[in-house]
Amino acid sequence: MDYYQLESERLIFRKLTEQDISSWAEFFVNNDRLQFFNFDLSKSKEALAEEWIQIQLKRYQNNQFGHLAAELKSDGTFIGLAGILPREFKGKQEYEVAYSLKPAYWGKGYGTEMAKIMKNFGFKYLETPRLISMISFGNEASINVAKKNGMQLLFDAEFEGELLHIFGIKC
Repeated sequence: MDYYQLESERLIFRKLTEQDISSWAEFFVNNDRLQFFNFDLSKSKEALAEEWIQIQLKRYQNNQFGHLAAELKSDGTFIGLAGILPREFKGKQEYEVAYSLKPAYWGKGYGTEMAKIMKNFGFKYLETPRLISMISFGNEASINVAKKNGMQLLFDAEFEGELLHIFGIKC
């Protein structure tokens, strides 16, 4: 299975490109969950979207997975990002199942669908004892997605200066 061409019931996944920046900027509009990210909100939404996508493009070049664009199968609409993110955490290599949706697509089950396809890929193709999701305190929507993805709260820890819940599931 090619990581960069995954599919779920309602979604297709593909590599991000620089052409996605303007569409991903929508993530930063009317999004009360931005408080859960470590963003410099003094920057424009376009600059924030470009930074996020450029990080993914570098990950692709280094064969480090990264976020993928999630599009609706029905019409190709770009609704969010999901992926497996390699993380150096507490001196160990971990793999994070990560997901973010544009606000217009919240509450429709897409986050859970995105997380499950990434979990299933990780179980099948990664040699790791577990998968994790790193979630900010108070981000109940992401906590619910992690739980629906079969994950349990493992512990709380600091990562890159932020205190996070670490959810996980054994492979």
